[in-house]
Amino acid sequence: MSASSAVRFADRLNNVETSAIRELFKLLGKPGIISFAGGFPDSAMFDVDGIREASLRALDEEPGAALQYGATEGYQPLREQLAQFMGSKGAQVAPEQLVVTTGSQQALDLLGKTLISPGDKVIVEGPTFLATIQCFRLYGAELITAPVDGDGVDTDRLEQLIVEHRPKFVYLIPTFGNPSGAMLSLERRRRVLELAVRHDTLIVEDDPYGDLYFGNAPPPSLLALSAEVAGSRERLVHCGSLSKVLSPGLRVGWMIAPADLLGKAVMCKQFSDAHTSTFAQATAAQYLKAGRMPGTLQRVRQVYAERARAMGDALRSDLGDAVAFVQPQGGLFVWARLTGAGGRLTDGNELARRAIDQGVAFVPGAPFFARHPDVSTFRLSFATVGVDRIREGVARLAKALG
Repeated sequence: MSASSAVRFADRLNNVETSAIRELFKLLGKPGIISFAGGFPDSAMFDVDGIREASLRALDEEPGAALQYGATEGYQPLREQLAQFMGSKGAQVAPEQLVVTTGSQQALDLLGKTLISPGDKVIVEGPTFLATIQCFRLYGAELITAPVDGDGVDTDRLEQLIVEHRPKFVYLIPTFGNPSGAMLSLERRRRVLELAVRHDTLIVEDDPYGDLYFGNAPPPSLLALSAEVAGSRERLVHCGSLSKVLSPGLRVGWMIAPADLLGKAVMCKQFSDAHTSTFAQATAAQYLKAGRMPGTLQRVRQVYAERARAMGDALRSDLGDAVAFVQPQGGLFVWARLTGAGGRLTDGNELARRAIDQGVAFVPGAPFFARHPDVSTFRLSFATVGVDRIREGVARLAKALG
């Protein structure tokens, strides 16, 4: 018997496979390649000076607390700052109503651990965040997809699916979703909350991109709007993150949930990592306390807005009617569909292969669908590429399309 044959893996691993995006990154070693594939912020946008000052203040003011084990629920000064941060966006939250997580990704994992039993049905958007699909499937969920258009999830269809499947919960990214970039309209946001009450259904709002808007601010979060829909707050989970707006390396996220769910999540988090890094939490708390976040967000919004405009203009100019997309109003992504106009290619996977040969990379859209993948779709990220490189990358994409 070989050593490897003695390892008997858990059955739950049969439900997942390696991320298609991470597999794609293996192909990006080609010199000079322009990548629109990543889903991360531009490291040039990080407020290094502000984070350095915050970390030094954390060590100066409370070195013992910053470097010691901490409460599983989170470092109290950070919970207080996050509650104020949410309050600035119209959501009234007490520090005790949130738990700090190791990135919002851990919040999704805790939801899987606390809510999903094998065979449970969960409704997600089609398309949705790839890691969500993988995480929920790992715990045995049967994923049902609700369609998305330029105004976010189709709430009429969502209600039909809720009635038909009685899901354990519904997972949505209402504001500049990954990968769709769609922004759920104010009318549909209210409708989602009304559906939660009418059908006694838990709604999970994932909001890592809501602060990255271009121009006018988006509608209030579901959490903020819940004050207007009686009974909806008790049926709502909100997940937030500093990864896209401050630094992914801090690994600071949070989850706001009903007390009983929050208690179970804290218990499961104890088993996972005891607590999120106290030093990272103390640094984040000092950063927020210093009041630098508004200035940071203003700079990031301006840069990403310029890059989003450049990508949209280049796609319209170079690819014309061969692609259809909605110009993003925020976030990090353009979600596009190959139309086949002029008899050109309609397969996003094939275009991705051709694009690598032309020196440009993106992510095909099919993996973002839990069911019935639309192979004509693809995701482009404009966040980490300057305007000139965006134009050159889209020109290369046009060559790949033919």
